[in-house]
Amino acid sequence: MLKIEKLAGIDIGSNAIRLLVSNVITNKKNDKPSFKKSALVRVPIRLGADSFIKGEISEENKNRMVKAMEAFKLLMEVHGVTNYYACATSAMRDASNGEEVAKEILEKTSIKINIIDGKKEAAIIFSTDLSEIIEKDKSYLYVDVGGGSTEFTVFSKGKIINSKSFKLGTVRLLNYSKKDSQEIWDEIETWIKHNTKKLKKLSLIGSGGNINKIYKLSGKPIGKPLSLIFMKAHYEFLKQMTYEERISELDLNPDRADVIVPATSIYLNAMLWSGAKKIFVPKIGLADGIIKSLYNNNI
Repeated sequence: MLKIEKLAGIDIGSNAIRLLVSNVITNKKNDKPSFKKSALVRVPIRLGADSFIKGEISEENKNRMVKAMEAFKLLMEVHGVTNYYACATSAMRDASNGEEVAKEILEKTSIKINIIDGKKEAAIIFSTDLSEIIEKDKSYLYVDVGGGSTEFTVFSKGKIINSKSFKLGTVRLLNYSKKDSQEIWDEIETWIKHNTKKLKKLSLIGSGGNINKIYKLSGKPIGKPLSLIFMKAHYEFLKQMTYEERISELDLNPDRADVIVPATSIYLNAMLWSGAKKIFVPKIGLADGIIKSLYNNNI
C-alpha cells in the first residue's frame, strides 16, 4: 500500500530564504522512501547584508521575514504539510538580535525558527542521499557554500575524516575588506591541505545555489562532474562580465548575479588546494537535508 506524507523545510540563509515542500512516498514492497519535490519558493531577503555589516537584522528585513513566514505558513497549509522544520544559519547566528527576531516571528506567525551552528548545518546537509555519487573506495571533499559561511567535510572510504565551518561566504566576501578575507582564505587553505594531503584521486562534491546554477549553465548531463579546467575558465568568464551582463546574458536573478563570482572562487580554490580534478553537483542543499532529517526523526 502506498503512503504519501508531505514535509517541509525552511532554510533562512544569508542570501535568501527558501521553503521546500516534498512528498515522501513509501510502499510496503519497498522500505526505502522516495522524496519528490512538490514546491520550492525562494525569497531574496539578504539578511547577510544586515548582519555582516551592521551586526543586526534591520527593521525592514525583519518585517519582510515576518511576511515571508506568514506566506510560508499559508502555503504549507494549502499543501497539507504534516510536519516542518525551520532553521536559520550564519546571518541570524551572527546578528546581535537574531534570537529576538526569531522570538517575534514565533509570536506573530507561530513559525518556530531554530538558529543552528555550522556543525549542525553541515550534518543536516550531509544527511542527504549521496549514494548515487559516492564510491566507497574513494575520497571526497564536500563543500557547501552559503552566503555567510562555507562548510567543508572530508570523507574517505565512506567515513567522515574531518569537518569544519568557516566564516567565509558569498555575501561576506562582497562586504569583507581584502585583509579580512585573506586571513580566512589562509585558514581554509591550511585546513584543506592538511586534511587532504594523504588522500589520492580526491574529488569535490559541491552544494549550494551557486554551484547548481553553474552546473545548469554548463549544459552537462545530470550526474556528470565539472572539470577543474571548466571551473577555471568559467570563473574567468564570469569575472569579465559586468553585473548587468550576468543578469541580461546569463539570465541570472539580481541577487545571484553578484554572489556567483565569489562562490565560484571558493569552489575553485577548494579544488586547487585539495588536488581535485573534478566536482560533482548533486543539486542538494540544506532544505533537502531538513526533509530527510525530519523523516528520519534526526532533528
